[in-house]
Amino acid sequence: MKTHLEVAVASPLFQTLSYACRPDQDPPPIGVRLLVPLGRQRVTGYVLAQKPAQPTEYTIRPYLRLLDDSPLFHPNMVPFFRWVADYYQYPLGEVIKLALPGGLTLRSSKQFFLTEHGSTTLPSLVDSVSPVDPDWLPELIRIGSLSASVSGRLQKSADKALLKKWQRQKLISLEETLKTPTTKIKKEWCVRRSTTPLPAKLKPSESKTLALLTELSAPKNKPLPRRDLTRLYKTAGPAIRSLATLGLVILSEKTVYRDPFGERPPFFAKPDTLTPEQIQALEIISPAISAKAFTSFLLHGVTGSGKTEVFLRAAEQTLAQQRGVLVLVPEIALSTQLEGHFFSRFGDTVAVLHSGLSAGERYDQWRRIAAGEATIVIGARSAIFAPLPNPGLIIVDEEHDGAYKQDDGLRYHARDLAVLRGSQQHAVVILGSATPAITSFYNSQQGKFNLISMTKRVGKHPLPEVDIIDLKQVKTVSGRPPLFSPQLMAELKKNLADGNQSLIFLNRRGFANLLLCSDCGETIKCPNCAITLTLHKGRNRLLCHYCDHQANSKPLCPACKSPRIKEMGFGTERLETELTAIIPGARIARLDRDTSMSRTNFLSILKKVH
Repeated sequence: MKTHLEVAVASPLFQTLSYACRPDQDPPPIGVRLLVPLGRQRVTGYVLAQKPAQPTEYTIRPYLRLLDDSPLFHPNMVPFFRWVADYYQYPLGEVIKLALPGGLTLRSSKQFFLTEHGSTTLPSLVDSVSPVDPDWLPELIRIGSLSASVSGRLQKSADKALLKKWQRQKLISLEETLKTPTTKIKKEWCVRRSTTPLPAKLKPSESKTLALLTELSAPKNKPLPRRDLTRLYKTAGPAIRSLATLGLVILSEKTVYRDPFGERPPFFAKPDTLTPEQIQALEIISPAISAKAFTSFLLHGVTGSGKTEVFLRAAEQTLAQQRGVLVLVPEIALSTQLEGHFFSRFGDTVAVLHSGLSAGERYDQWRRIAAGEATIVIGARSAIFAPLPNPGLIIVDEEHDGAYKQDDGLRYHARDLAVLRGSQQHAVVILGSATPAITSFYNSQQGKFNLISMTKRVGKHPLPEVDIIDLKQVKTVSGRPPLFSPQLMAELKKNLADGNQSLIFLNRRGFANLLLCSDCGETIKCPNCAITLTLHKGRNRLLCHYCDHQANSKPLCPACKSPRIKEMGFGTERLETELTAIIPGARIARLDRDTSMSRTNFLSILKKVH
């Protein structure tokens, strides 16, 4: 019996489409990508279902090409994708495209190419085209083609009549091209010793390379990455090629995963005992995990009450049942902290999904999860789409945080989708917070969530004392509030003298958030957003924190052209500078977006503090 495929295409269509299977191939499984025809275009499609072919008055077109060797998502994700598309009113194919790692979508486009006749004729016609040649013409003559974006723009511009005339004259052609994906599987060459006997004589480099290979791959003669040999012995590259020609080594290509972790997060030891409240919380959660039925919990625990250990013990029980664990955190910074706890306990079964990864690293982590090689996933809000085949536990840490809301493109709330996915896939959902969202707390009072309260800190440590100081009441010579109050400076110096650490938080980065003209009072503003630019002295730039517009750090007043610009306000960069001057003996680490653009820098700072 013939089979038709239900396919969601990566285009703004709300309905799915049917495509016929190729007669020379088996029907592709659910969760793979296909290259399919859509009108005159070729686009990426996602297989959602297989169904027997039904008689129809229409011709069902076959798909063009299979793009994946194995599914990118499990069939149990299809109802989830359908619900998200329907509830948030977003095209189903676009939902799946956004869920998958970036750079995988194929799409056809049209480009202008210079024909053989045009390459000899068109340069001589340039001067007669117009008094001012089009800006795209030199590129067309020099390269022989125009990019897809330029070609698309020109077909709607005033130059389209000229381009059509040249097409009729066979000077140029408009051809369909396929954009190749920017993210691909990474492969590397491996070397293994063959059983061929050694010849009487080898070059010194060949002998050394062969001895090194034998030593490193012993005792089982496993294939060794070529780069490992060339890193230890620089001349190994040419030697490997000549040894392969002699049949003394075997070269093979192996698929590898890009390492997204780099420097590993800090280690956290497993506590020997649990607090009575932790034990009580686990006694409530454990039966639900054992029952393999959907249950939702709101774990309301004060800061330091040990919620993370409850998460870890619940994860242990879930993994023992051969089910997966999904952990959502609102930000990458919190992701790294939890990574440390989960890596310390579960090792390489942990995968991470967040925007801090490169496209290739995210694709590799996605493939590990889909293949069942990673059973624990930690990530920010987009990790709610992680392709766990059989999730048994979904944890939403700091569930109250507004970062779980996606506010552009597909607008969704990851916390709400976590509860939905748990209900669809019969998983236990734990929402954890010291300050739950009002909606979550209300749902717990209405019986939708099971409330678990943890009111005591581990070790019975008291909550810190809080002093609120009004800086407006602190008298200064200038009459403006000081950067630090006398009480804060005294406590910082005393804490340092006692050998303790201090944490200072400020919700603003940069050195000065207001630049004011001393002559006319005009402020330096972003031309796009009409908000004041922030001075970043380390980068020697003025930045807009909304649109990232940048300007010279020493501007002239836009109103009176005066160079006398006064730096007002403060941010984390200025705090660091002031503290270094006030307490010269202190070792100060600044952790903000400017100092932790890469994961390596972020972990390095965290480890120094740790």
